[in-house]
Amino acid sequence: MQAIVTKINDKMSNEIANVDTTASIGALLLVAGKISASDAERIIALQKQEGLRFGDAAKALGLINDDDIQKALSHQFDFPFQMASEESFSPELIAAYQPFATQVEALRTVRGQLMLRRFFDVHKTLALISPNRNEGRSYIAANLAIVFSQLGERTLLIDADLRQPRQHALFKLQGGHGLSDVLAGRADLTFVTQSTAFRNLSILPAGTVPPNPVELISRGLKNCLQQLQLQFDVILIDTPSTEQGIDAQIIASNCGGALLVARRHKTRLNDLQLLKESMQDAACQCLGAVLTDF
Repeated sequence: MQAIVTKINDKMSNEIANVDTTASIGALLLVAGKISASDAERIIALQKQEGLRFGDAAKALGLINDDDIQKALSHQFDFPFQMASEESFSPELIAAYQPFATQVEALRTVRGQLMLRRFFDVHKTLALISPNRNEGRSYIAANLAIVFSQLGERTLLIDADLRQPRQHALFKLQGGHGLSDVLAGRADLTFVTQSTAFRNLSILPAGTVPPNPVELISRGLKNCLQQLQLQFDVILIDTPSTEQGIDAQIIASNCGGALLVARRHKTRLNDLQLLKESMQDAACQCLGAVLTDF
C-alpha cells in the first residue's frame, strides 16, 4: 500500500453544529448568522422568479459566497471541515481545510486500506513510524486522524513522541498536560481533548517533555491503551523517529501494527527495510508504507 501526499503550504457560528443535519440550507445560513429573516424573504422571491436553488439565489444577491454554501452542505451531509478563514488548526492539516484536494483523496485511499487490513476486527491501535526525523510522521498521523473521524469512526490521535512532540502545535491545543503526565501518574485520561470542529476526533497530546521517555513508554503505555480501546474505534499513534531511540519500536510492539512513513528523495530504502525487519522481530505487523513528498 502506497500513497504520495504533498504538503500544501465572516466565520460561521459554532451554533450550526447544534442544527439537525436535515435542516435546509436556508435554516443553516440563518442559524450561522450569514443571512437575516428579511434576507431570506428576498432570496426566496428571487428563487421563485428565476427558478434558482436557495444557495444560488443568495449568492446572486451577494449575501453569501461559495465557502458559506460548502460549509452548510458539509453539515447537511455530516462531513465536517474547516474554511480557510477559520484558523482553528495549522495549515498543514489539509484534510481539515482542503477535504477535496487530490492529496486528501490519497489519504482516503490509505484509510480504506487500513480499514480492510487493520480496523475491521478487534485491532484498534496503529503506530506511525519512520527511520529519520522530518519524514512526515506527525503530518500523516494528524491528517489520517481527521479523515477517519470524517468517516464517523470514534478516532483518537495520541502524540507519543515524548522527545519532539508536534500534535499540540498542529491542532493549536492549549495546556501542558498529556500522555507523559498520564504515564507518570501526574494526570489521568481526562486530558484527552475532544475536537470542537470534528465531533468524532479526540487528541491526547504528548504533555510535558520528560527526561526519561523510554522508561515512561515501557512501563505504562500498554495499560493506557487498554483503557482507551474501550472508548475509541481507531487509535493512531505518532512516534519519534527510530534514529532518536527505541521508543517507536516499543510503542509499535504495544500496538501490534505499524504504518511506515518515508519521505521521497530523503529516506533510504535500506533504512526502511531494516525498520520493517525490526518490527517483524518484535511481532509487530507492518501494514504498508506511505511516501510523503513535500
